[in-house]
Amino acid sequence: MVATSAGRKRRFGRLDIWIWGFLTPTVVLYGLYTVYPIIASYWYSFVEWNGFEADKEFVGLRNYQEVLADPLFWNTFKITVLFMVATVPIKVISTLFVAILLNSPKMPFRGLFRTAFFLPVVTTTAIVGVVMQFVFDPASGPVNLLLMKLGLVDEGINFLGSSSTALWTVVGVYVWKWFGITLIYWLAALQTIPDELYEAARIDGASPWGLMRWITMPLLKPFTIIITLLTLESTLKIFDLMLTMTNGGPYYSTEVVEIYIYRWAFAATVPQLGFASAAAVIFGLFVCFVGLFQLLGIRAARKAWSVT
Repeated sequence: MVATSAGRKRRFGRLDIWIWGFLTPTVVLYGLYTVYPIIASYWYSFVEWNGFEADKEFVGLRNYQEVLADPLFWNTFKITVLFMVATVPIKVISTLFVAILLNSPKMPFRGLFRTAFFLPVVTTTAIVGVVMQFVFDPASGPVNLLLMKLGLVDEGINFLGSSSTALWTVVGVYVWKWFGITLIYWLAALQTIPDELYEAARIDGASPWGLMRWITMPLLKPFTIIITLLTLESTLKIFDLMLTMTNGGPYYSTEVVEIYIYRWAFAATVPQLGFASAAAVIFGLFVCFVGLFQLLGIRAARKAWSVT
């Protein structure tokens, strides 16, 4: 009995060694490229450093004071929040209606449409941004050529070069790029609703609008909270698309916080890594607040599930 127990412990010990052996590359890479940069950014936020010299001057909270006193930082923060507020309702509502159509068994070519909507998701965001510069080109872009051919405009519109249209153009491209992700969420949520409920309601004489109002929407309430929060958090990751499409211009009209941090850390004539790290820490705290809001939303969704 003792020998059997000892042999079992040796087998489990060898198994643990293999598990940790396979996990070691992931743990090391995650620590070097995720954990360490996060911890280092907190330290750099308290020093003045250009990234080239070995010496770093400890300045305490001065970087935070300068960031909070910079009107451009608050402008980028406002643009980030505006982008989030404008994108989330459009994306959530539009994908819901498309998902309802694609979930219907009477909808022809459902598989083809699902693939078409999801295809932009797997396309590299930076490539999408570069291609969209040509698509919205005021002289030879296909969008402006179509508008002029239809007689809607007399000359090409500089969608990405005007401060009044650049942000909303990026909003449209972002919704198109990530439309398929939210669509998949809604399709998964719709498929949790039993078909027996719809069949019973149809026997009772319910109209399509009645099915939507009294069955679909109430049962989707918990999913609505979660999908909205997931979409809300994803809109904070707009750096690559915004950088390749507008680079924060024109006149800082599309500069989100991520580009602001990048500009001070890498694109400035004299990089200010301490200043950029302070801005990154402040933005990180905002993201943590959004994550806390997401956690509260998930708890509310669980309560709604328990009620339904």
